[in-house]
Amino acid sequence: MSRTVRVAALGGLLTAALAIAVTFVPTPAADAAVGHGAVGHGAVGARAAFHDAMRQLWEDHIVWTRQYIVSAATVPGDLADIGPTADRLLANQADIGDALRPFYGDAAGDAVTALLRDHILTAAQLIGAAKAGDAAGVDAAAAAWYANGDDIATALNGLNPKNWQLAEMKAHMKDHLDLTLEEAVARLEGRYADDIAAYDEIHAQILAMADMLSDGIIAQFPSAFAR
Repeated sequence: MSRTVRVAALGGLLTAALAIAVTFVPTPAADAAVGHGAVGHGAVGARAAFHDAMRQLWEDHIVWTRQYIVSAATVPGDLADIGPTADRLLANQADIGDALRPFYGDAAGDAVTALLRDHILTAAQLIGAAKAGDAAGVDAAAAAWYANGDDIATALNGLNPKNWQLAEMKAHMKDHLDLTLEEAVARLEGRYADDIAAYDEIHAQILAMADMLSDGIIAQFPSAFAR
């Protein structure tokens, strides 16, 4: 029950989607026994709700990342909202980890959350170094950031290797990092039209990644969405 309470903070949509997985614990045997003919009309709604909830999580990820970039890229100092913005952004990483717990357990949820926190904290270091004109700091933070992206892809692949193939996960993460870096650099340089164009690309890319993740969970645990 505590999982449902924790996820409820994400809103009614996510609660409804994940409540299915909490109340019906998926097992490989149960999944194997569920055929297409056994799926009722409720399954369609459950899958759609889960699909939308996953999109919301990753949209929150890019929205609050963008807000952090805006707050951190101002000159000479950060905007006053940067602290609460960073807190909200880091909370989103825990929310994403929590969304995995009903399917993969607490250890996996904690591991993904930790990697995503590093993703955000390293991005903050990268932006700070770029703003300060610290070329060595930029190079070091960028290398760590891309290595972390590969670690995130590898961790997710390990949870669902059939549906989240490693090469595809790495490609998604690299695209996300490339576009976010493009967004941040454009913002820092005052190229606001380019900054906005990059964010539009980020939005489309992250929705494709979110759909891959939700589709993969539904394919791996069909019994959790069969009623």
